[in-house]
Amino acid sequence: MGLDDYVNTFGSYCKARYGERIKKLTIDAQFTCPNRDGTLGIGGCTFCNVASFNAQQGLEQPISTQLAEGKLRAHLFPNNDQKTRPAKVSSAKYIAYFQAYTSTYDEFSQLKRKYDQAIEDKDIVGLHIGTRPDCVPDDVIDLLVEYQQQGLDVWLELGLQTSNTLTLKRINRGHLLNEYRKTVHAARSRGIKVCTHLILGLPGETTVDYFNSLQTVLGIGVDGIKLHPLHIVEGSTMAKQWRYKPMPLLTLEEYASAAATLIRHTPEHIIYHRVTAYAKKPMLLAPDWCAYRWDGLVAIVDELREYGGQGSALIGQYKTA
Repeated sequence: MGLDDYVNTFGSYCKARYGERIKKLTIDAQFTCPNRDGTLGIGGCTFCNVASFNAQQGLEQPISTQLAEGKLRAHLFPNNDQKTRPAKVSSAKYIAYFQAYTSTYDEFSQLKRKYDQAIEDKDIVGLHIGTRPDCVPDDVIDLLVEYQQQGLDVWLELGLQTSNTLTLKRINRGHLLNEYRKTVHAARSRGIKVCTHLILGLPGETTVDYFNSLQTVLGIGVDGIKLHPLHIVEGSTMAKQWRYKPMPLLTLEEYASAAATLIRHTPEHIIYHRVTAYAKKPMLLAPDWCAYRWDGLVAIVDELREYGGQGSALIGQYKTA
């Protein structure tokens, strides 16, 4: 039995909507971030180096080229594992995922031009926009509504990471919870689905903080969640700190237990887009288990199999959508 047997996954959502799983094609549209260009700060969030999770980062390729190459990788390596034997993929449907840095941080005309380039591809059926909660003005939400009205499956992915104010300041996020709450309400009131990113293992946080972040996100309202373990990557501020004085990081067992606990306390209608993450060496410095794509997933499934799947710990306060 796999993750789909215990969790309402994005893969299951796509199967219900399209009859098959849909691959996301990541796009680096050369956006920057107000926390890097001096508007809010410099250096970015202390954990961040986009190159650790985005193969296109820094290549400055046309969006059409990135999509074409993404399709080729999806066909050759359908499990995102280059050790896997190439397999034929029947799907001709894909999601354009603007992932790198803050993908709503530009002049409106530039944003529309880049988004339009992605959806010109006839195989694109969905548009996912990754961004910060403090960089989503009303005209961008209006634009996303237009794309949704055209039949695209639109998701706004917001990096909150934690609801703890002290942690948000400690990791140099440059925004607080109020900005997140305002953007979520604005997007969802217009029918735009929101997926919130949370990081487990941030410095100074415990399982109590993870649970509080989840409850805060659920209380504000959300459609999807991504969970990530904190891992130290080259090029981040944390990497410099870690080399000087290594900080405690979650073990595989600790992360799996914490993630599974949050999943059990999540209403069944919430869609989990991701329950763990990994990075490749030598970009990854620590913890070593984050270098292996399947280890975290298998450990979480084992936890869920033993103690119960999504929503099993709820009494009923969030049972209805």
